[in-house]
Amino acid sequence: MPCETGTEQGTRLVGMFEVILTRRKRFGWRWQVCDQSGKIFADGFERTRPSAKYQGERALFFLLSQAYLRNRSAASSEDQRRP
Repeated sequence: MPCETGTEQGTRLVGMFEVILTRRKRFGWRWQVCDQSGKIFADGFERTRPSAKYQGERALFFLLSQAYLRNRSAASSEDQRRP
């Protein structure tokens, strides 16, 4: 179930992500990290639900931390270009 709407902050669209857990008959649990349009950024399988929840939330945290670091390094490189 992807999120349907995002929020605007200034001129930049702030994306919404969610972790989806799906029960698989014999194979345990499948986790997915999706954006509001349904695009899958990470997925995996685990034997137990708590393990799938943990791995999904871990992947979400990693995704968000990488986006923050990327934006931070881009901002610092812009600052270095300014006289």
